[in-house]
Amino acid sequence: MRTAGEHLLRELAPQVLGAVVRRYGDFGAAEDAVQEALTAAALQWPRTGVPENPRAWLIQVAARKLTDQIRSESARRRRETKIVLETPPEETVVPPPDEASVEEDDALVLLFMCCHPALTRPSAIALTLRAVGGLNTTEIASAFLVPEATMAQRISRAKQSIKSSGVGFVMPPHEERNASLGAVLHVLYLIFNEGYATSSGPAHQRVALSSEAIRLARAAHELLPDSGEVSGLLALMLLTDARRAARTGPNGEIVPLDEQDRSLWNKEAIAEGVRLVTDAMTRGAVGSYLLQAAIAAVHDEAARAEDTDWPQIVALYSVLLRMSDNPMVALNQAVAVAMAQGPAEGLALLEKLDRDLRIKDHYRLDAVRAHLLERSGRITAALPFYEAAAAKTASIPERDYLLLKIARLRAE
Repeated sequence: MRTAGEHLLRELAPQVLGAVVRRYGDFGAAEDAVQEALTAAALQWPRTGVPENPRAWLIQVAARKLTDQIRSESARRRRETKIVLETPPEETVVPPPDEASVEEDDALVLLFMCCHPALTRPSAIALTLRAVGGLNTTEIASAFLVPEATMAQRISRAKQSIKSSGVGFVMPPHEERNASLGAVLHVLYLIFNEGYATSSGPAHQRVALSSEAIRLARAAHELLPDSGEVSGLLALMLLTDARRAARTGPNGEIVPLDEQDRSLWNKEAIAEGVRLVTDAMTRGAVGSYLLQAAIAAVHDEAARAEDTDWPQIVALYSVLLRMSDNPMVALNQAVAVAMAQGPAEGLALLEKLDRDLRIKDHYRLDAVRAHLLERSGRITAALPFYEAAAAKTASIPERDYLLLKIARLRAE
């Protein structure tokens, strides 16, 4: 299922997993059962149609498969030990579809569960992207800029740690919640980014994914209304997602920020995001998400691309870089410097990134260098970097955009 049905399954997966984990407690077994249910849906729904209550259908199928696993394992143990279990598996009850409801906060509880302090932060983030974000191992590895095999091992270890720790499916107490918050916010950030600008495949955006990230960020904000970073992350999502309608053309082609029809931007989302930024800025410590939200607000409040306050954006990126050694932030700062001071200054900043192993082979470094060379009038020098970027990206819309750029420059 590569159409609406696939998007529906991706959207429902974390909600179904949360409900099954809540009911049965075994995270690893529940994830296996949910994956089987999703596979069954992918095979059956194109032939039979999507059920009236697809979420309940998935929960019921996953519950039955998990019950079958429990019964099979229990029978094996009885054969091997000839000891009757305290709770016979026959007593397990599978709820009918109309009872297979999902509590509203299941996905949020699942989010905190996957980000439990018992896990290392990289493992927690990777596991949550898989369980809550619905990303596959390749997509997660791309988000972390690590090999796929490394990420697969990390996810496997995280599942085992969850099983060994005996973490229950409940919202953690206040102290544990604060300990997990950094990982939770980072996961939501990565889920939103993958939905807003998909790293691979034919679609440029996966709206269900970015919308779920916004929903969970709202739930986190309701839970922790005084956290500046939670407010900042929600604001960043709203201010960025506000441009969604203008980011692609009628055929799904990418429209860069400076060419977008700003009348299509969501004014209500922008106003809400700006309010969140303004309120959080007055409350005290400023973190990385709040700074990124402030940058997004500067973009969104410019009526025209040429009205953008690039010096202010450069200043905000400078502060952000002092907080976090993130090569993508440095790359974005180079673009801002180029817009504020000229392409030569931006190109000079890229030289340091050429030595950073985390990003030196990333397509965006080539694309930015090509863009700045083009802005400086060096078209011949820009073309090989556009070509390199097009060859490296796994996103078909990104590739098509770059190839079209190459064709236009060659025709000039």
